[in-house]
Amino acid sequence: MKKTKKTLLDLSPEDIKILNTKIGLKNLIADKKLDYSKALRQARFETRLRELQIELIKLQHWVINNDQKVVILFEGRDAAGKGGAIRRITAHINPRFYRIIALPKPTVEEEGQWYFQRYVNRLPKPGEIVFFDRSWYNRAVVEPVNGFCTEEEYQIFMGQVNEFERMIVESNTYLIKFYFSISKKEQAQRFSEIKSSPLKRWKMTPVDEKAQELWDDYTKYKLKMFKQTNTALCPWVIIDANQKSSARLAATEHILRTIPYQK
Repeated sequence: MKKTKKTLLDLSPEDIKILNTKIGLKNLIADKKLDYSKALRQARFETRLRELQIELIKLQHWVINNDQKVVILFEGRDAAGKGGAIRRITAHINPRFYRIIALPKPTVEEEGQWYFQRYVNRLPKPGEIVFFDRSWYNRAVVEPVNGFCTEEEYQIFMGQVNEFERMIVESNTYLIKFYFSISKKEQAQRFSEIKSSPLKRWKMTPVDEKAQELWDDYTKYKLKMFKQTNTALCPWVIIDANQKSSARLAATEHILRTIPYQK
Protein backbone atom coordinates (compact mmCIF):
# COMPACT_ATOMS: atom_id res chain seq x y z
CA MET A 1 0.00 0.00 0.00
CA LYS A 2 1.45 3.34 -1.06
CA LYS A 3 1.98 5.92 1.69
CA THR A 4 0.31 9.28 1.08
CA LYS A 5 2.19 12.40 2.07
CA LYS A 6 0.53 14.81 4.45
CA THR A 7 -0.10 18.36 3.34
CA LEU A 8 -0.26 21.34 5.67
CA LEU A 9 -4.06 21.05 5.75
CA ASP A 10 -3.86 17.39 6.82
CA LEU A 11 -1.88 18.13 9.97
CA SER A 12 -3.65 17.62 13.29
CA PRO A 13 -3.05 19.89 16.32
CA GLU A 14 -0.84 17.12 17.73
CA ASP A 15 1.19 16.97 14.48
CA ILE A 16 1.70 20.74 14.55
CA LYS A 17 2.78 20.59 18.19
CA ILE A 18 5.42 17.95 17.35
CA LEU A 19 6.68 19.90 14.32
CA ASN A 20 6.99 23.05 16.44
CA THR A 21 9.49 21.40 18.79
CA LYS A 22 13.24 21.78 18.20
CA ILE A 23 13.42 18.20 16.94
CA GLY A 24 10.40 18.69 14.66
CA LEU A 25 11.67 21.94 13.16
CA LYS A 26 15.10 20.43 12.60
CA ASN A 27 13.63 17.57 10.59
CA LEU A 28 11.26 19.82 8.69
CA ILE A 29 14.00 22.23 7.65
CA ALA A 30 16.37 19.39 6.74
CA ASP A 31 13.97 18.11 4.06
CA LYS A 32 14.22 20.26 0.94
CA LYS A 33 10.96 18.79 -0.41
CA LEU A 34 9.06 19.79 2.77
CA ASP A 35 7.72 16.30 3.40
CA TYR A 36 5.57 16.69 6.52
CA SER A 37 4.94 12.95 6.86
CA LYS A 38 8.64 12.12 6.81
CA ALA A 39 9.48 14.95 9.21
CA LEU A 40 6.77 13.77 11.61
CA ARG A 41 7.97 10.17 11.53
CA GLN A 42 11.54 11.18 12.21
CA ALA A 43 10.55 13.68 14.92
CA ARG A 44 8.42 11.09 16.70
CA PHE A 45 11.26 8.58 16.52
CA GLU A 46 13.86 11.01 17.86
CA THR A 47 11.53 12.23 20.63
CA ARG A 48 10.76 8.69 21.76
CA LEU A 49 14.42 7.66 21.50
CA ARG A 50 15.43 10.61 23.68
CA GLU A 51 12.89 9.55 26.33
CA LEU A 52 14.29 6.03 26.30
CA GLN A 53 17.90 7.23 26.42
CA ILE A 54 17.09 9.18 29.58
CA GLU A 55 15.74 5.97 31.11
CA LEU A 56 18.90 4.12 30.02
CA ILE A 57 20.96 6.58 32.06
CA LYS A 58 18.82 5.75 35.10
CA LEU A 59 19.21 2.06 34.38
CA GLN A 60 22.99 2.40 34.21
CA HIS A 61 23.07 4.31 37.50
CA TRP A 62 21.13 1.45 39.09
CA VAL A 63 23.57 -1.10 37.63
CA ILE A 64 26.58 0.86 38.94
CA ASN A 65 25.19 1.64 42.38
CA ASN A 66 24.02 -1.93 42.99
CA ASP A 67 27.00 -3.78 41.48
CA GLN A 68 24.76 -5.45 38.91
CA LYS A 69 26.05 -7.23 35.79
CA VAL A 70 24.32 -7.07 32.39
CA VAL A 71 25.11 -8.90 29.14
CA ILE A 72 23.20 -8.04 25.95
CA LEU A 73 23.77 -10.04 22.76
CA PHE A 74 23.01 -8.62 19.31
CA GLU A 75 22.71 -11.32 16.67
CA GLY A 76 21.26 -11.27 13.15
CA ARG A 77 22.19 -11.43 9.50
CA ASP A 78 24.80 -9.13 8.01
CA ALA A 79 23.52 -5.54 7.63
CA ALA A 80 20.61 -6.18 10.03
CA GLY A 81 21.40 -3.01 12.00
CA LYS A 82 22.96 -4.50 15.12
CA GLY A 83 25.78 -1.95 15.36
CA GLY A 84 23.44 1.00 14.75
CA ALA A 85 21.12 -0.15 17.54
CA ILE A 86 24.05 -0.51 19.96
CA ARG A 87 25.24 3.02 19.10
CA ARG A 88 21.80 4.51 19.90
CA ILE A 89 21.52 2.56 23.14
CA THR A 90 24.98 3.61 24.35
CA ALA A 91 24.91 7.18 23.00
CA HIS A 92 24.48 8.93 26.37
CA ILE A 93 25.41 6.42 29.06
CA ASN A 94 28.73 6.61 30.92
CA PRO A 95 31.45 5.02 28.74
CA ARG A 96 33.50 4.04 31.80
CA PHE A 97 30.86 1.51 32.83
CA TYR A 98 30.02 -0.29 29.60
CA ARG A 99 31.91 -2.13 26.86
CA ILE A 100 31.04 -3.04 23.28
CA ILE A 101 32.59 -6.35 22.23
CA ALA A 102 32.99 -7.18 18.54
CA LEU A 103 35.61 -9.90 18.44
CA PRO A 104 37.80 -10.54 15.39
CA LYS A 105 38.88 -13.96 14.16
CA PRO A 106 40.33 -16.06 17.04
CA THR A 107 44.09 -16.01 17.53
CA VAL A 108 46.11 -19.23 17.33
CA GLU A 109 46.17 -19.31 21.14
CA GLU A 110 42.39 -18.81 21.36
CA GLU A 111 41.77 -21.57 18.82
CA GLY A 112 43.41 -23.99 21.25
CA GLN A 113 41.21 -22.91 24.17
CA TRP A 114 37.71 -23.92 25.18
CA TYR A 115 35.46 -22.16 22.66
CA PHE A 116 33.68 -20.03 25.29
CA GLN A 117 36.91 -18.96 27.00
CA ARG A 118 37.46 -15.72 25.11
CA TYR A 119 33.87 -14.71 25.82
CA VAL A 120 34.20 -15.56 29.51
CA ASN A 121 37.19 -13.21 29.66
CA ARG A 122 34.97 -10.34 28.46
CA LEU A 123 31.94 -10.83 30.68
CA PRO A 124 31.03 -7.81 32.86
CA LYS A 125 32.42 -7.08 36.26
CA PRO A 126 30.00 -5.76 38.94
CA GLY A 127 28.54 -2.39 37.93
CA GLU A 128 29.08 -2.92 34.20
CA ILE A 129 27.05 -3.56 31.03
CA VAL A 130 28.60 -5.48 28.13
CA PHE A 131 27.14 -5.39 24.62
CA PHE A 132 28.18 -8.15 22.22
CA ASP A 133 27.98 -7.16 18.55
CA ARG A 134 27.84 -10.82 17.54
CA SER A 135 28.67 -13.28 20.26
CA TRP A 136 29.39 -16.95 20.91
CA TYR A 137 26.47 -17.64 18.55
CA ASN A 138 28.87 -17.19 15.64
CA ARG A 139 29.42 -20.91 16.03
CA ALA A 140 25.69 -21.61 15.72
CA VAL A 141 25.21 -19.93 12.33
CA VAL A 142 28.07 -18.00 10.67
CA GLU A 143 30.81 -20.56 11.24
CA PRO A 144 29.01 -23.70 10.01
CA VAL A 145 27.49 -21.89 7.02
CA ASN A 146 30.90 -20.62 5.89
CA GLY A 147 32.90 -23.72 6.82
CA PHE A 148 34.80 -22.00 9.66
CA CYS A 149 34.22 -24.90 12.07
CA THR A 150 33.85 -28.65 11.82
CA GLU A 151 30.59 -30.52 12.32
CA GLU A 152 31.99 -31.91 15.59
CA GLU A 153 32.85 -28.42 16.87
CA TYR A 154 29.36 -27.24 15.95
CA GLN A 155 27.69 -30.14 17.77
CA ILE A 156 29.86 -29.64 20.88
CA PHE A 157 28.89 -25.96 20.95
CA MET A 158 25.17 -26.71 20.60
CA GLY A 159 25.45 -29.23 23.43
CA GLN A 160 27.17 -26.76 25.78
CA VAL A 161 25.66 -23.34 25.07
CA ASN A 162 22.49 -23.64 27.16
CA GLU A 163 24.48 -24.77 30.19
CA PHE A 164 27.00 -21.97 29.62
CA GLU A 165 24.20 -19.39 29.62
CA ARG A 166 22.61 -20.95 32.68
CA MET A 167 25.90 -20.48 34.54
CA ILE A 168 26.03 -16.82 33.45
CA VAL A 169 22.51 -16.15 34.73
CA GLU A 170 23.10 -18.05 37.96
CA SER A 171 26.17 -15.88 38.62
CA ASN A 172 23.73 -12.97 39.14
CA THR A 173 24.01 -11.61 35.60
CA TYR A 174 21.15 -10.35 33.43
CA LEU A 175 21.37 -11.88 29.95
CA ILE A 176 19.33 -10.58 26.99
CA LYS A 177 19.57 -12.21 23.55
CA PHE A 178 18.39 -10.13 20.57
CA TYR A 179 18.06 -11.43 17.03
CA PHE A 180 17.61 -8.68 14.43
CA SER A 181 15.58 -10.15 11.57
CA ILE A 182 15.53 -8.67 8.06
CA SER A 183 14.22 -9.88 4.70
CA LYS A 184 16.44 -10.99 1.84
CA LYS A 185 15.30 -8.00 -0.24
CA GLU A 186 16.11 -5.56 2.57
CA GLN A 187 19.56 -7.07 3.06
CA ALA A 188 20.31 -6.75 -0.66
CA GLN A 189 19.24 -3.10 -0.60
CA ARG A 190 21.42 -2.32 2.41
CA PHE A 191 24.41 -4.05 0.84
CA SER A 192 23.90 -1.90 -2.26
CA GLU A 193 23.84 1.26 -0.14
CA ILE A 194 26.99 0.21 1.72
CA LYS A 195 28.90 -0.52 -1.49
CA SER A 196 27.91 2.82 -3.02
CA SER A 197 29.06 4.83 0.01
CA PRO A 198 32.77 5.70 0.29
CA LEU A 199 32.27 6.06 4.06
CA LYS A 200 30.68 2.65 4.54
CA ARG A 201 32.40 0.48 1.95
CA TRP A 202 34.85 -0.82 4.54
CA LYS A 203 31.98 -2.66 6.24
CA MET A 204 31.68 -5.20 3.42
CA THR A 205 33.62 -8.37 4.16
CA PRO A 206 34.09 -11.58 2.13
CA VAL A 207 31.46 -13.17 4.40
CA ASP A 208 29.02 -10.34 3.60
CA GLU A 209 29.63 -10.78 -0.11
CA LYS A 210 28.38 -14.39 0.10
CA ALA A 211 25.42 -13.70 2.41
CA GLN A 212 22.78 -13.46 -0.30
CA GLU A 213 24.03 -16.57 -2.06
CA LEU A 214 23.98 -18.51 1.22
CA TRP A 215 20.66 -17.07 2.42
CA ASP A 216 18.90 -20.44 2.71
CA ASP A 217 21.82 -22.01 4.58
CA TYR A 218 21.76 -19.16 7.09
CA THR A 219 18.01 -19.69 7.50
CA LYS A 220 18.46 -23.42 8.17
CA TYR A 221 21.05 -22.90 10.90
CA LYS A 222 19.16 -19.93 12.36
CA LEU A 223 16.04 -22.06 12.83
CA LYS A 224 18.09 -24.86 14.43
CA MET A 225 19.62 -22.28 16.78
CA PHE A 226 16.21 -20.97 17.83
CA LYS A 227 14.85 -24.48 18.36
CA GLN A 228 17.72 -25.61 20.58
CA THR A 229 18.67 -22.42 22.44
CA ASN A 230 15.38 -20.58 22.97
CA THR A 231 15.09 -21.60 26.63
CA ALA A 232 12.77 -20.35 29.36
CA LEU A 233 15.79 -19.02 31.25
CA CYS A 234 17.45 -17.34 28.24
CA PRO A 235 14.85 -16.77 25.50
CA TRP A 236 15.52 -15.15 22.13
CA VAL A 237 13.94 -11.76 21.50
CA ILE A 238 13.31 -11.47 17.77
CA ILE A 239 13.27 -7.87 16.51
CA ASP A 240 11.72 -6.99 13.15
CA ALA A 241 14.63 -4.95 11.79
CA ASN A 242 13.42 -4.09 8.28
CA GLN A 243 12.83 -0.57 9.57
CA LYS A 244 15.88 0.56 11.51
CA SER A 245 14.16 3.19 13.66
CA SER A 246 11.42 0.89 14.97
CA ALA A 247 13.98 -1.87 15.62
CA ARG A 248 16.10 0.47 17.71
CA LEU A 249 13.12 1.55 19.77
CA ALA A 250 11.90 -2.03 20.23
CA ALA A 251 15.29 -3.25 21.48
CA THR A 252 15.69 -0.32 23.88
CA GLU A 253 12.16 -0.71 25.24
CA HIS A 254 12.76 -4.42 25.85
CA ILE A 255 15.94 -3.71 27.83
CA LEU A 256 14.11 -1.20 30.01
CA ARG A 257 11.22 -3.63 30.59
CA THR A 258 13.47 -6.58 31.39
CA ILE A 259 16.02 -5.13 33.80
CA PRO A 260 14.32 -4.10 37.10
CA TYR A 261 16.06 -0.77 37.58
CA GLN A 262 14.55 1.94 39.80
CA LYS A 263 12.67 4.38 37.56
